[in-house]
Amino acid sequence: MVKGWKLGTFNGALVAAYIIPTWAIPAIKIAMSPVHGLYYERANMAVALFVSDYLQLGTLATVRFAWLLALAKLTVVAFFALFVALAARTSTRDRGETNEALAIALALGSVVSFICMVLAARVGEAAGLRLHASELLLLLSIAIVMLVETAPALEKPVAESAPSDDGARSGELSLT
Repeated sequence: MVKGWKLGTFNGALVAAYIIPTWAIPAIKIAMSPVHGLYYERANMAVALFVSDYLQLGTLATVRFAWLLALAKLTVVAFFALFVALAARTSTRDRGETNEALAIALALGSVVSFICMVLAARVGEAAGLRLHASELLLLLSIAIVMLVETAPALEKPVAESAPSDDGARSGELSLT
């Protein structure tokens, strides 16, 4: 059993195990061959259809759009990889220093998935819509777990105040 892992950290690691390969591979294929990676990868097909059908961009603009999509996906992958690297160390995980990298990855990933889902709905691609909607729900559920999860309360010693000379406690009004 894993000791010291909070639920949000553990779920974040599971989501990172899914997101890193499934977003990095198509993004790298776009970087190697922008048009082929955009039009022939299932994860990017809805975006490619929207770009060609609605925006009617030229070849160079389509390549730039594909590179922008790859950059956005690789940024999310980088933040998830940073989260996993920080979560692997017990000292950073116990202090909650992994939450920022996970929060940025979830926020950026949710935005990218939402935009891809809207574009898939606009062009009428049902498979892309299901893919991006499930990814969006996955990312949002981890974000909700992070928000609901409470940090352990730090115990602070309560300082006892010494009684004052007139016998009244500090903070109370004296009528005499």
